[in-house]
Amino acid sequence: MNNIILKIDYIVKKIRIATRNSPLALWQAKFVKQELIQVHNDIEVELIGMQTEGDRFLDSSLVNIGGKGLFVKELEEALLRNDADIAVHSMKDVVVDLPENLILHTILKREDSRDVLVSNRYKEITALPKNSIVGTSSLRRQSQLKRICPNIVLKDLRGNVETRLRKLDDGEFDAIVLAAAGMIRLDLSERIAQFVSESILLPAIGQGAIGIECRADDSATQKLIIPLNHEETSLCVLAERAFSRRLQGGCQLPIAACASIKDREIILKGLVARLDGSEIIQSDRRGDVSDFENIGISLADLLLERGADVILKKYTK
Repeated sequence: MNNIILKIDYIVKKIRIATRNSPLALWQAKFVKQELIQVHNDIEVELIGMQTEGDRFLDSSLVNIGGKGLFVKELEEALLRNDADIAVHSMKDVVVDLPENLILHTILKREDSRDVLVSNRYKEITALPKNSIVGTSSLRRQSQLKRICPNIVLKDLRGNVETRLRKLDDGEFDAIVLAAAGMIRLDLSERIAQFVSESILLPAIGQGAIGIECRADDSATQKLIIPLNHEETSLCVLAERAFSRRLQGGCQLPIAACASIKDREIILKGLVARLDGSEIIQSDRRGDVSDFENIGISLADLLLERGADVILKKYTK
């Protein structure tokens, strides 16, 4: 029965986790493994490391090769072939429309969702002098950075966290901007010069959260992973993804959104920007947490009414 053992009315099985081979992705997969073993002491967990198309073309812009979905495609194909039971992702890499027969079933508690400035010379973004070379591959970051620092020079930066730090240390950049969560998880917090406020850089959809994808018909696996779900994080990320879906967004577009919950009220902030920072359309929506999806959609509709559609058309041609 292929590693499946019937135990009363509960199915215990070996869980195979598909993951990218980057240090951060492996950290996340190992964390999920530890959490599963802690919840189920009679379970075996195997990691299946894979190289994705996004990992193979590190010299090309993500926009030019198809976006962050390239970091999850091979993992999803492994699920569909039944070569793995779950795939562990950084939620900001997961496109809003999943392949048929796959579901985003579980989202773990979010780490710090902010961006961080990493620099050997400067302590905060506003201290960057004219013509400073700043590395980031994110259109979302580029557009917001240009708004506050119009005279900096933005240069595309890809690769895993260690590669990006090495390029900074080799003098290719004066500063780089990364996700706080990755730096914290890799024990690199001492390299952080500034945790950047959301009022300066609104985070990417899903940033800081880890998601678990599985087959829609695999109820046995779903029972095993559901204890790892963090309800508040899940509601926030799903609201952000509803906003992105309505805008037909992805990493190819300069959009951002971040949700939070206080006393059963969800507050969602979102924006759409021109890449040069000359125009940023932003607002927020709030309401009961049970209405998280409509809140995401209504915020997107509001920005579209205010002219976001004009901006987006330029980037979706």
